[in-house]
Amino acid sequence: MFHIQHEGAAMADAVYRRPAAEKMTALSRSSIYDMMKRGEFPRPIKITGKAVAWRESDISAWLASRPQPTY
Repeated sequence: MFHIQHEGAAMADAVYRRPAAEKMTALSRSSIYDMMKRGEFPRPIKITGKAVAWRESDISAWLASRPQPTY
């Protein structure tokens, strides 16, 4: 996990590499990338020339938007 300061933001937002994003969402790598293609999952940000990560706030918002289970 890393912290990145957004331009104009008051607080830093943690960013997570793919393995952490998979754990947070309970999705596989292929599911994440398939959902991104369909516009159903947030896109990552580049943190280096080759490495990407997802903002914690984007993952949290995505999780909050998912239907809640009914028991």
